[in-house]
Amino acid sequence: MELSLYDLYQKMLTLMGPTHWWPADSKQQIIIEAILIQNTTEANATRASKLIFEETAYDFGKIAELTTEKLEELVRPAGFMKNKSKAIQTLADWYLSHAQNSQAIHKKYGKDLRKSLLSLHGVGPETADVLLVYVFDQAHFVSDKYARTLFSHLGQPGFADYKSLAKELNTLPEPFSYQDAQEFHGLIDEFGKEYFQRNPTFDQSFLAGDKLIL
Repeated sequence: MELSLYDLYQKMLTLMGPTHWWPADSKQQIIIEAILIQNTTEANATRASKLIFEETAYDFGKIAELTTEKLEELVRPAGFMKNKSKAIQTLADWYLSHAQNSQAIHKKYGKDLRKSLLSLHGVGPETADVLLVYVFDQAHFVSDKYARTLFSHLGQPGFADYKSLAKELNTLPEPFSYQDAQEFHGLIDEFGKEYFQRNPTFDQSFLAGDKLIL
């Protein structure tokens, strides 16, 4: 069956149910975990996130006051502790400097927000898009490995890296809302965990035989 992008989203949502991604209690937690999850497993990122919560309750004021050594100790389970701790403190300082008001930040930067995020230490394209979707409530697409693998299985194999798919599909078309964008990313990643990491395989999934039309 040929599916538009929105058709694909609706089919996944109907058959999988809502994932309620990103599972977090605050924008601050999402910002921290978007850094921690880089180049590691979800389990390792969760361990580090829990340690940061126990020390600071995700309070950016408290995080800004931590010594470099202390924050690195908390980040350690997620790996790359020096780079990630610096990224977390940089983002915390930046968010604090904007009164931790995500709506005001988006209003200030507008279409340049992604570029501004990319200028911050430790924020690459994937992290920037995650922040746009989950912190700044924008209908962006996260072109992660699961998304590229899924698209390839659905007859769109021409996206070898993050940049290539993001160039083709950065802002989701109407009628996608930012809530849809959040859910779509969650659905794709949950589908990927189920069908791209172990049995059953994609050929046994409910999307087998479908074709995506971009």
